[in-house]
Amino acid sequence: MKYYLIAGEPSGDLHGSNLVLAIKQLDPDAEFRAWGGDLLEAAGATLAKHYRELAFMGLVEVVKNLRTILGNEKFCRRDIAAFQPDRLILIDYSGFNLRIAKWAKPAGFDISYYISPQVWAWRSYRVKTIKATVDRMLVILPFEEAWYGERGVKATFVGHPLLDTVAEQGARSRVRGNETRGKDGLVVALLPGSRTQEITTGLPIMLAAAARHPQHRYVIAAAPGQELSFYQDFTNGVDVPPRLTIEKGATYDILGRADAALVTSGTATLETALFGVPQVVCYKGNAINYAIAKRLVGKHIKYISLVNLITEAPTVPELVQNDFTVEKLATQLQKITAGPERDRQLADLVALRAKLGSGGAAKRAARLIFTGKLV
Repeated sequence: MKYYLIAGEPSGDLHGSNLVLAIKQLDPDAEFRAWGGDLLEAAGATLAKHYRELAFMGLVEVVKNLRTILGNEKFCRRDIAAFQPDRLILIDYSGFNLRIAKWAKPAGFDISYYISPQVWAWRSYRVKTIKATVDRMLVILPFEEAWYGERGVKATFVGHPLLDTVAEQGARSRVRGNETRGKDGLVVALLPGSRTQEITTGLPIMLAAAARHPQHRYVIAAAPGQELSFYQDFTNGVDVPPRLTIEKGATYDILGRADAALVTSGTATLETALFGVPQVVCYKGNAINYAIAKRLVGKHIKYISLVNLITEAPTVPELVQNDFTVEKLATQLQKITAGPERDRQLADLVALRAKLGSGGAAKRAARLIFTGKLV
């Protein structure tokens, strides 16, 4: 069969690539075309467009780039129609993917949605579009299955794909990390995100906070879609720790040897947690975007990090918007490197892993997509 996947971000590229590999086990002659990145391409999909061309963050940026976004959607519809897939697979990336779903369903395409948009947090009205257009909803957070069920949508919890990703790639990194752990001070990972805007905003604050604890070693996890020179521009200032390195495309290797981490809110918070690394979650966005989001989301959810949303408790500290300062981040960094706060977080992270269930998410999702079943 022919499969068309749409993943607009690095995390979707990762999970989509594992899904492609799992589908191949069931359908060896499968053909894949995708919107994604290097990982999907390496897994065997022909790229129609790279996610680097799709990274517009927040309402203001979307408005400024509306012409490009509309052009991308038009291209995507033409490309799907030309490829004529047996299965259209949407991976997160809600705004774009739900607009494609509205077109694709009347056009007769079979639609699977793997990794739900966070409609339980905001824009819950989008569940109507999902109900009307999606043939099978494959969710990865434990509470999502019941949430959708209460709203008349049949959803199947397949488990969280990061459990497998961390188990397969992270175990090797953890072993390598243990070889040098503690020999030359603690290792603190800096994960400033993947988008240019969030890196530009957050990384200088992270570096300045790190500079107040010069006894540690720091490693910046550079995103695959960014050039090393982009990060190096931030390390030439005064407020940087003395022992600092940059590694590109090696986030799991870094987390495998890290003792603590400063993490921009997103999928990386859960990845860090599954490595058992205590962390501080950071986020600071455009003031207008944040004000709108707080008004829309604040009444629905209490936390911004996946870790706290899953545990339904303040498992990891969150420094958001005006609270994301050098002083507060430096204080929290001290707490997660030694003492009772670090011990508590380590214990809670063990409980988090148990709550996410067993691995095998991509394999379960692949079977449901291949067979066309709902459960």
